Amino acid sequence: MLRLKGAACVLMIALCAQGNNQVIADFEGENYGAWKTEGTAFGTGPAQGTLKGQMKVDDFQGKGLVNSYLGGDGATGTLTSPAFKIEQKFITFLIGGGGWEGKTCMNLLVDNKVVRTATGPNVNPGGSEALEPASWDLSDLLGKEARIQIVDHATGGWGHINVDQIVLSDKPTALVKKSMPKERELTINKQYLLFPIHNGTKKGKKQRVAVLVDGTIVREFEADMSEEPDWYAHLDMSAWQGKKATIRVDKVPEDSKLLDMVTQSATIWNAEQLYKEPLRAQLHFSPRRGWNNDPNGMVYADGEYHLYFQANPYGWPWGNMHWGHAVSKDMVHWEELPIALYPMKFGDWAFSGGAVVDKDNTSGWKKGTNALIVATYTSTGRGECIVYSNDRGRTFQEYEGNPIIKHGGRDPLPRWYAPGNHWVIAVYDEFEKGQYVAFYTSTDMKTWTFQSRIAGFYECADLFELPAGDKKYWILTAANSDYMIGQFDGKTFTPETPKLKGHLGRGFYAAQTFSNEPKGRTVQIGWLQTATPGMPFNQAMSLPNELKLRQTSEGPRLTWTPVTELETLRDGPDQGATLANFKAELMEIRLSFEPGDAATVELTIRGATFSLDVKKQELAVNGHRTPAPLVDGKQNLVVYVDRTALEIFASDGLTYIPMPFVPNADDLSVSIAEKGGKAKSVSLKAYALKSCWRQ
Repeated sequence: MLRLKGAACVLMIALCAQGNNQVIADFEGENYGAWKTEGTAFGTGPAQGTLKGQMKVDDFQGKGLVNSYLGGDGATGTLTSPAFKIEQKFITFLIGGGGWEGKTCMNLLVDNKVVRTATGPNVNPGGSEALEPASWDLSDLLGKEARIQIVDHATGGWGHINVDQIVLSDKPTALVKKSMPKERELTINKQYLLFPIHNGTKKGKKQRVAVLVDGTIVREFEADMSEEPDWYAHLDMSAWQGKKATIRVDKVPEDSKLLDMVTQSATIWNAEQLYKEPLRAQLHFSPRRGWNNDPNGMVYADGEYHLYFQANPYGWPWGNMHWGHAVSKDMVHWEELPIALYPMKFGDWAFSGGAVVDKDNTSGWKKGTNALIVATYTSTGRGECIVYSNDRGRTFQEYEGNPIIKHGGRDPLPRWYAPGNHWVIAVYDEFEKGQYVAFYTSTDMKTWTFQSRIAGFYECADLFELPAGDKKYWILTAANSDYMIGQFDGKTFTPETPKLKGHLGRGFYAAQTFSNEPKGRTVQIGWLQTATPGMPFNQAMSLPNELKLRQTSEGPRLTWTPVTELETLRDGPDQGATLANFKAELMEIRLSFEPGDAATVELTIRGATFSLDVKKQELAVNGHRTPAPLVDGKQNLVVYVDRTALEIFASDGLTYIPMPFVPNADDLSVSIAEKGGKAKSVSLKAYALKSCWRQ
């Protein structure tokens, strides 16, 4: 493989044979090397994908491509290759961008004359930025010397050109088959449409999918659809039974059978194996199908805890943000319900937010006898929006005055401020490119007034009040769970501490607390980032943990304690006294001791190691070290072990360590050891646990 090099050129020029192909350029270098640039449109080297302000560029190869948007849509210029000899019958290439003949195009020059030309596939700002395959037949030009010239002479308005992977070939289809839109019509006679999904893009190709009823788009999303699917995503079509529907995909190969693989079903795919999958968390909530991230709208109403969550129902990775929905009587055993909040339209996604019960009907939206649940969320196309439900949180109605707040930010969380008899929204705010939490107030949930902002918090704010001794404090936290303790007067948060560390583990984000909790507790659930390769679902939620304030020598600090409802998962009595014979897949381990003269106390649980350094008052979990101070001269450690995660609580909850971890499937044991001396008053309890999916 021979490459021509300029100063640091690694562009490939027609001297590199790959089988019967000769690569003219792959545009993977830092500059254009021997190619000649004129004007400003093409910059000094290839672009690395999509540029700032540009629609997303798809379907190029490698990391680099020619993208004349480098100079902005008003820039012009040309990019011309060195001469090469035409030794194959075809040139194949990928081309995208504007379809303006002679203005945004790629030309083949022979004897300085244009003998072939091609443009991008779209001609307007609403078109696709995806590159598509094309080729020229060069049979009549064999043996001639030629140059490639890429042109952007568009001035005013929209216009640029994208090019990649220019190859001399003996076949016109050396790259990929041409893609095109396709449709299929069918009559809806079952609850679900099932779509074939691949957990990546190697076998599948991300499609923009629209479902139309009576000519109107009712659902639209992106999915990695494949004729060799890993699983099938389900779309609930209950509202359109008996109607004719059209399924439209924006781009599939001409001979694709993808649409034929979309089927109707009365149940979701592989329902008989639901919650039995090898990497399915058995103590933590995870969605039936697809991706989850942030918990949303956590509220208790009419005897149910509601856990809404960021969901991609149509794929394994992040995307297509909806609000998924699950309910529970005890925060342990969850029942997943249909999607609660769909995006208004493609690209206007339903991002994170919170929910409350409007007990006094301050909004005037209540109808019937059910609690009025009001939720706030970020509509990515409009701003902060509000919706409400009178049917136990199953469906929501949009407030006609949305958006209620329009700013640079997201993740609005509502709370009732009783002393002021008004509502508060705490929302992440990017005022003047900073990172703040802003506070807005309202008496009717319709008109919101900005009050103040505080710097230093990023995404997914939460605000709640807790006692510590005889004094009450307000706690402000955000996505990474770092927090400040202070006072809140309904309009302004006044910190009394610097920002303090929240969780001390890994893979925990965007935690939120339940509003209207019936026992008056402050219970938090976070996004537990546990990847599940090969599964038809991805990620999970943390255990529900009660938050309290504990007075320490440094002042009040948050503690995390697993809720007592988790004890219902214990599958039999404590077996700590017979530890040598104790084996279980799912475990709850509780260790308590006074240090004595021991240097370290070590636990090994299903291959995970926990080392408590008494002198340093430090805990190492699989090598991850965190402070773990003694409390009243003792160390109390609680560990929950699931198929994909550990959750560890040390120092009476002052140290909380969530940790993604997949145990060794063959190791079901627990052992304890003391080094450098003996600890005192050692107590170890061990419980085998049942799956939370078993009622």
